[in-house]
Amino acid sequence: MSEEVSGNEYRQQRIENMKKLEEAGFPAFGKAFERTARLADLHADFELDKTVKACGRIVAIRKMGKMAFAHISDGSAKFQLMVKKDVLGEDNFAAFKLLDLGDFVGVEGELFITRTEEETIRVSSWTLLSKALLPLPEKFHGLTDVETRYRQRSLDLISNEEVMDLFKKRTQIVKEIRNFLDGRGYFEVETPMMHQIAGGASAKPFKAHYNALSTDVYMRIAPELYLKRLIVGGMDRVYEMNRNFRNEGLDRTHNPEFTALEIYEAFGDMRTMQELIQSMFTHLAETVFGKMEFEWMGNTINLTAPWREVPYYDLIKEHLGEDWFDKTLEEARTKAEELEVHIEDDMDFKQVTHEIYDKTIEGTLIQPTFITRLPKELVPLANHCADDPELVDVFELIIGGKEIAPAYSELNNPVEQRKRFEEQAAGDGSKIDEDFLEALEYGMPPTGGMGIGIDRLVMLLTGSDAIRDVILFPQLKPRI
Repeated sequence: MSEEVSGNEYRQQRIENMKKLEEAGFPAFGKAFERTARLADLHADFELDKTVKACGRIVAIRKMGKMAFAHISDGSAKFQLMVKKDVLGEDNFAAFKLLDLGDFVGVEGELFITRTEEETIRVSSWTLLSKALLPLPEKFHGLTDVETRYRQRSLDLISNEEVMDLFKKRTQIVKEIRNFLDGRGYFEVETPMMHQIAGGASAKPFKAHYNALSTDVYMRIAPELYLKRLIVGGMDRVYEMNRNFRNEGLDRTHNPEFTALEIYEAFGDMRTMQELIQSMFTHLAETVFGKMEFEWMGNTINLTAPWREVPYYDLIKEHLGEDWFDKTLEEARTKAEELEVHIEDDMDFKQVTHEIYDKTIEGTLIQPTFITRLPKELVPLANHCADDPELVDVFELIIGGKEIAPAYSELNNPVEQRKRFEEQAAGDGSKIDEDFLEALEYGMPPTGGMGIGIDRLVMLLTGSDAIRDVILFPQLKPRI
């Protein structure tokens, strides 16, 4: 029998049960139910013989002759119900036995403890709140097909407790990030998600058209340039946690719509951000998880600070040899071929070097590592190092071989910023954000700025191997 036919038969049986329940005086889709407390709170404040009202989805049920046991879940916890014919009466008990897994019920009764020492509600009355017309996944196997889990996240949450726990942990992580930053005097702000210029980072944007203004707009790549305007305006510490959009590929660590945190602090620099992120991650590890070591992608990662710091050029020499920067472009290309790194024809020596770094070196950095002093061409919005104008005062934080957070001593020189924008735009003036440059000319103090990929951070802290596991509704190909 096919799954579709089987599913249709189950659905038809449930519709028959629904009709019988309605005939017995139990409408299939009831009204709001006033409960004593959530099920987790009933467990926490358990009081023998106390009369309570509770409600939830039936996730397990055992029907016997004159008695039935069920477990309900309301999203906070599960609770056992005991239903007896001599308590409910013959008609109400018969109706209860028509219920199916997945149905929502409200009950009233007394708390007691069974002989197996399980906290239970002895039901004296019940009502049907909502009828489930489709069966839930089989109890012991749950929803195991990965594609189905992502497409039908509601079923995934119902049938896989560990998935529900993961997303509760994600909420706790986000909450504690806000608590941490608020406690340090940062203002949480909101900036536009539709931009007239796709600026703030180097990535391909999603494009749309704004009918009311008859103009093209772009879903934002990053909020950076707007947040810096706020620093110019006198907000000395700001952060925003919201969606960014990049019209690029899908893989284990990339989703085109993702959550990012950006933070800016006036009168700070890259070092300010270094201290901030180490303190923040320590706070999250201790507060949410109560530990400093995490298993991620086959590695044990220790978040105990301080973390390793290594300049970009030194790291390159560690892996490619002390004489790497004495080599010619052709020699660099040859090395890239040996390492099976694809190189475009128009790449120069620095670009070839960075491509090798990106594909072969970054992934070897398992423990938290700050890569500092990058070539200025790689980071056009950062201030140069005091001792070398060809390098910028930045870090890239790598954990588990993945970039988790870049941070800059922000460029606040409007003349130099214009020059770098022009180099990046390659003659296309429409790509230069003149409004931002004008704001910068009113004066921006020395500033430290940082971006953190929240999805990757959640992956790390929960030990998830794929970004789609930590996003409730990841992007998927349309069903054919």
